[in-house]
Amino acid sequence: MKKYTQKIIVILILFIAAYSCSTKKDTVINRNFHAITTKFNVLFNGQEAFNKGIEEINTGYKDDWFNRLPIEPIVFEEDKIVLESFNSNPGAGFGAASGEEKKELTTFERAEEKAVKAIQKHGMNIDGTEHNRQIDNAYLLLGKSRYYTQRFIPAIDALNYVIANYPQADLIAETKIWRAKANTRIDNEETAIEAMKLLLIVRDSLEADLPDKIKEQAHTALAMAYVKSDSMQNAKKHLQLATRTLKNRAQGARNLFILGQIYSDENKKDSAFSVFNKLANFKKAPYKYKIHANIELAKNFSKDSLSNTLLERMQKLIKNRDNRPYLDELYYQTGVLHQNNDSIKLALNNYNNSLRAKNGSDKQKTFTYEKLGDLYFKDSEYQYASAYYDSVLQVSKDSVDIRIRRIKRKYRNLSSLIKFEKIVTTNDSIVKIASLSKDEQKQYFENYIEKLKKTDEDAAQLRLNQMAFGNSGPGLQSGKKGSWYFYNNQSMSFGKTEFQKIWGNRRLEDNWRWSEKATIGSKATKDSVQVNTVNLRYDLNSYLSTIPYKTATIDSLKIDRNQALYELGLIYKEQFKNQNLAKSRLERLATLNPKKELILPINWHLYQIYNSLGDAEKSEMHKNLILKEYPDTKFAQIILNPNEIVTEEVALNKVEKEYKKMYYLYKEGKFEEAVLKIDAFITTIPNANLTPKFELLKAYAIGKYKGKEAYKIALEFVAVSYGNTEEGKKAKEIILQIEK
Repeated sequence: MKKYTQKIIVILILFIAAYSCSTKKDTVINRNFHAITTKFNVLFNGQEAFNKGIEEINTGYKDDWFNRLPIEPIVFEEDKIVLESFNSNPGAGFGAASGEEKKELTTFERAEEKAVKAIQKHGMNIDGTEHNRQIDNAYLLLGKSRYYTQRFIPAIDALNYVIANYPQADLIAETKIWRAKANTRIDNEETAIEAMKLLLIVRDSLEADLPDKIKEQAHTALAMAYVKSDSMQNAKKHLQLATRTLKNRAQGARNLFILGQIYSDENKKDSAFSVFNKLANFKKAPYKYKIHANIELAKNFSKDSLSNTLLERMQKLIKNRDNRPYLDELYYQTGVLHQNNDSIKLALNNYNNSLRAKNGSDKQKTFTYEKLGDLYFKDSEYQYASAYYDSVLQVSKDSVDIRIRRIKRKYRNLSSLIKFEKIVTTNDSIVKIASLSKDEQKQYFENYIEKLKKTDEDAAQLRLNQMAFGNSGPGLQSGKKGSWYFYNNQSMSFGKTEFQKIWGNRRLEDNWRWSEKATIGSKATKDSVQVNTVNLRYDLNSYLSTIPYKTATIDSLKIDRNQALYELGLIYKEQFKNQNLAKSRLERLATLNPKKELILPINWHLYQIYNSLGDAEKSEMHKNLILKEYPDTKFAQIILNPNEIVTEEVALNKVEKEYKKMYYLYKEGKFEEAVLKIDAFITTIPNANLTPKFELLKAYAIGKYKGKEAYKIALEFVAVSYGNTEEGKKAKEIILQIEK
């Protein structure tokens, strides 16, 4: 009898369970069974997958702190908007296409799959009414998951289904916020703004009932929409409203940082400083926002009295071991503060520390290299400046950035200067050594080789010491770090190679360093360094053999050096406006017996330089030399008529028309007429951009009907007066061809 009763109970339990599994019966048991199963089984797993996906985004996303941050830390592909791929039930979009290959799902796709399963298996839509109170949560999870897989239109479809069918749901406000964000992503920001205004502004009575967390999300969504529509004033307003309560610590900190960046871009330093200060003191904010808020404080202070306080704060942050991942940025900003205080040595030290910081970002290095380049450029150390600008271009991977393009132009402008400075330095050295006697040349290179040996020996010893203490550097460390030198086979092998490179195969005996000690396997009595002729760095004859002895070769070196000095004078004078350096190069050139053709332009440029420097005595000296030795030149005419005033500006289009007329005269062979018209017209436009073209055309015309000498003089005037223009360079090329 007892056994019979147990069977009845089991059958009854199975019957009740089967009855409650039905989604077509609206009973208390059915509703509660499916609600509990949905919430604590399917949706729980779906939400866990969704949360994991959010964590992956936050971990994997790398913020560019040098540009304004996006409000959401995620990158979507601009042209990738996926249409709905399911077509079974409204809003959900279930049922994968048949024949589609099964692949591993992403975290958000897994969350979407669980949401779809909850709706399909546990939905209780009876006579148009949903009786499972967890289904609206499933649709919201479905919409959010689709949003993060960049399927915005299907996401909006799922979210609209909630809004249309569950208007009284407790998550209706959150659903509308997500729909507004999805609309913003597909460029429907006006729709998003209108929806959020209805939620927050029009329905004043509802706003009071909204939780602070929801208000923050709504204002953040509005700020996103206004940023997308380039309405920054409205974006600022809603970022301010979104950061009143800071319930969501991560998004709240991000909103504060972006708000500070907007104020900084508008040059509202006080407002930016206030916002970043609030973020720096926000204890629960993620640390990356707090540390960068401190860096931004150093960029946005407006009172000089705060400089020392900020420097102290930056030093404390640098000393904090937790800030090692940010050392490159901290050192850089400390350097900027010192530079603003005119403490250039301290600034240089911090910039170099920034470059040496481990794990420093390439983008930060571009800013640091640029600062160093600018400092050396300002100090007229153009070769160092060029090297640092080159480092920016080597490190940077962004060829579109306006800042990088500007640095590239600077570097190109310096390239000619570096080339000519190198010619001057190299040729000076060769000419100087060539002028020495044979014994002096030999002594010079012997001293040089000794210094070279000492330097190499010290470097090798330092390397061996480093390895002996376990610091072998990249690619040489093996075994445990800090292991003894003789236990490290790789270090031993390297040490042996370095020893033989310097000393050769010495016997193991006393006084092995003495030069008369023979090397193993050799009867030579010379020092091993001298015996090892393979290393040309230490071979005296290899240096002596390169010294030029022919007069023609040495004269050619001098001519190239003199031409380089002249070019440097022009570059410093006209391109970099550094009159002192231009003066030093041209004055030195004047003492080196330059070519006859360079004497007039040297004196002309020195006359102009001393005039600009206010040295009337030296200016007068060069002026008198030009008037006395070259009275018939254009330069003399300009000196004699310095106050010729242009009474009327000529429009550029008129100048171009006149140039065409004179060019046609030249093409028709009317050379004298072309020259007369150019002379008559050019005096009315001395500052026009086309003046060099007129002068070069005039020189061409002179060359056609006057002699070679007159042609050359006309070209020299163009080359000297407009040396940095295309016409000036062309004139120089023609002069060189004539002289060959």
